[in-house]
Amino acid sequence: MNRDDVIIATKVRGRTGPGPNQVGLTRGHIMHGVEASLKRLGLDYIDLYQVHGADLVTPIEETMRALDNLVSRGLVRYIGASNMSAWQIMKALGICNQHNYARFESVQSYYTIAGRDLEREIIPMAMDQQLGLMIWSPLAGGFLSGKFTREGAAASNNARRLSFDFPPVNKEHAYDVIDAIKPIASARGVSVARIALAWLLHQKSVSTVIIGAKSTEQLDDNLAAVDIQLSADETAVLDQASALSAEYPQWMLARQHGDRLPPTLR
Repeated sequence: MNRDDVIIATKVRGRTGPGPNQVGLTRGHIMHGVEASLKRLGLDYIDLYQVHGADLVTPIEETMRALDNLVSRGLVRYIGASNMSAWQIMKALGICNQHNYARFESVQSYYTIAGRDLEREIIPMAMDQQLGLMIWSPLAGGFLSGKFTREGAAASNNARRLSFDFPPVNKEHAYDVIDAIKPIASARGVSVARIALAWLLHQKSVSTVIIGAKSTEQLDDNLAAVDIQLSADETAVLDQASALSAEYPQWMLARQHGDRLPPTLR
């Protein structure tokens, strides 16, 4: 396979040893991390290098300068953010604009029809700044796999959530979402998971979805979500069942702009 036909993405931030410089987003940890990754992967460069969350100890200026250095040296083609707040990403982008550093081009975040918190701040920011949005755990850690029902535990004893209940899910709300998905999935003769993934793929803000199938059967089912075209009525049902509760300042923005913007932009 031609290297140019493959996109390699990896991350930096996690602890790699016991020392104080073996965790976080310091220049030292970033440099050591990319060199170690390139050696393990047997590559000359990484296509997308992502910071795997904020570092509340290291100045963001140090982090962004180090990442820019990697791009300048050709070790990394693009950089991305993951698991960061909107204000943290915007601060980083401001520093990059000020110093002409390479900027974040993507955001990898948790987003699912069972947990749409990303829509409060991250998605508006990403769309405004033209950042690609990569979704992790689109099935809420398997909660939307079809194995979990309101009536009982998982239908399969090998469900990951039985031993690792992550990411956090408001289960009663998620069951309401599943109840809305089931009739649509049944009418189409497909799985609950496939409809949940299809809903995400219908969101204009979403660039790509990262799936974590444990079997070929699950993989095939998940991949088939790209072929699902939800109708306007189906989308409306799913949107209503999974809608976020109004929070300030969103409800004030909607009130103030009610006569100025179309509903899709409020």
